[in-house]
Amino acid sequence: MSSWLANTISEAEQVQDWLSPKRAESLAQLKNTPWPNRKTEAWRYTPINVIERARFSAANDTVVQATAIENLDSIDLVFIDGVFDAQASTIDFPEGLCISQLSEGGSCDWALDSFKKTKPNKHFFGLINDALATSGVLIDVAADAKIEKPIRIVQSFNPGSQSHTRILVRIGAGAKACVVEQLQGDKLCFNTSFAEYDIGESATLEHYRLAMQCQAAISIGGSHFSLAESAQLTSNLIGFGSQLSRVDMDIIHAGENATSKLNVIYLLDGRELFDLHSSFEHTVPHGTSDQNIRCIVADHANAIFNGRIHIHRDAQKILASMNNRNLLMSDDAQVNTKPELEIYADDVRCAHGVTIAEIDEEAMFYLQSRGVSRPDAQVMLSFGFINELVDQMPNIAIADWLRPQLRQRFANMEIR
Repeated sequence: MSSWLANTISEAEQVQDWLSPKRAESLAQLKNTPWPNRKTEAWRYTPINVIERARFSAANDTVVQATAIENLDSIDLVFIDGVFDAQASTIDFPEGLCISQLSEGGSCDWALDSFKKTKPNKHFFGLINDALATSGVLIDVAADAKIEKPIRIVQSFNPGSQSHTRILVRIGAGAKACVVEQLQGDKLCFNTSFAEYDIGESATLEHYRLAMQCQAAISIGGSHFSLAESAQLTSNLIGFGSQLSRVDMDIIHAGENATSKLNVIYLLDGRELFDLHSSFEHTVPHGTSDQNIRCIVADHANAIFNGRIHIHRDAQKILASMNNRNLLMSDDAQVNTKPELEIYADDVRCAHGVTIAEIDEEAMFYLQSRGVSRPDAQVMLSFGFINELVDQMPNIAIADWLRPQLRQRFANMEIR
């Protein structure tokens, strides 16, 4: 057993609260699960020994600030190193929205049942989060409520910090809401952040995960969704690579006529790594799902994608698609992509496609011949590769805020 894991289990055994029964289940499984290595399929291309080598300590005097999203009128919930910052957070909520801290979950009759309900037990660091997450937030949207303002959960991290947070969200039948998970920080720190969403019958959720930690940060987490009958989900993931970044997206179609769409953009430079695992579980008939993943990799960066569509035996009349497009900007950049289709029903339409390409030098020459500098031409060609997905974002303020950051990241990448 890893020494880091042994210390983590010892720490988790000391946690006593209203989630103790669920924590005990995860701890028991964790003790019987070996530390992931290159022979573990889910971690084949993602070495996690950096966690053991790193030395984490209590946060120093530096206090990071939550980054605002310009022109976004939102309900803000701010966490610094996993600790809720009440002064920086919104305290007034509209009718139909109830928000409380994870530590107060014992008074919420739905919270205990929702914990670990959507997130699969296969996620190794999800089990660690089960055992250690004492900080987080519970979001309950009443049936038929229409929450106009996005609920933005901002997590910022100081150098040397280690934190584990959990988000539980329940969207009532016929309700509508938007949730933004925003993670930021570029110094050495380690966090696990997992979110579980229960989307009720005919409810609509617009979701964003802005996994924008970079450089030395170590971040492992996931967003997991369960869709009831006729529920609708639109999820957008923006990822900047770091020393180690891993995100798992699990979407379970638990009710008929549910619709889900996942758009992903991740941009890597230097020696950054980003690992995305997505899984769509169609357990009942008449469902529609769509995945679009665009990745740009420069320098010595490493991108991993493992996408899975699982259509269960009785899940007839399913329409599912998965498309992964990758752009290499360096001979030393690396992409490992693995699409999976597991289909047990015979009346379905299911498709997948994967491409890996390089910057078109003819297009680059054409732009330069028209007076466009090489760096500007690089930005134009790169941004054109992912702009389609940015344009599809329902929230215009978030899309407008992202565009200049994406352009700046493109400008810093070098084609070699």
